[in-house]
Amino acid sequence: MAEAERIIGTPDSPEGAGAGPEPSDEQVGRPAPDESSGAAAPAADGAGGPRGRRRIAVLFWVAVIAYALDLVSKMIVVEKLEHQEPIEIIGDWLRFEAIRNAGAAFGFGEAFTVIFTVIAAAVIVVIARLARKLYSLPWAIALGLLLGGALGNLTDRIFRSPGVFEGAVVDFIAPKHFAVFNLADSAIVCGGILIVLLSFRGLDPDGTVHKD
Repeated sequence: MAEAERIIGTPDSPEGAGAGPEPSDEQVGRPAPDESSGAAAPAADGAGGPRGRRRIAVLFWVAVIAYALDLVSKMIVVEKLEHQEPIEIIGDWLRFEAIRNAGAAFGFGEAFTVIFTVIAAAVIVVIARLARKLYSLPWAIALGLLLGGALGNLTDRIFRSPGVFEGAVVDFIAPKHFAVFNLADSAIVCGGILIVLLSFRGLDPDGTVHKD
């Protein structure tokens, strides 16, 4: 009899016939294994997660560096170069020449200074809102360049003469047969080009890739 009970199992024994099936991973709260790799599926990085915060930090520091370079370069140009003869860098192909520009980038639209000021402020607000969903490193760099450039020229619009929101931007990089511009303009253009390239590749700011 004892031998029979050992083989068949008693109701009190976990090896007995009355024992139920082992609960699944979902029932006990364990992460289900990835069928392709055998590893547990990682938790999603929610809004404000570590990955998102790192991308926002990249955006912030790119913007700070672009803004600081633009601000310092303009201060030097105003102090050392304004009302002075242009400095030739590469013959007459590239020179530094201090110019006050009331228009947009590269001297376009001088009659719309206030409008360009509002547009620059709107760009900054849009970038700040978009940063909450930012998980792509290339997009963080591109938006950082845009933000730093927009802040650089907006600072001139607000604090330089002839008045608040009508200030003239300091330009000084003068290539031959091309408009005079500054480092903020360069940052804006580079950021815009990078955004176009990322869009063509189908990479969204949240890190997803889509194909048309």
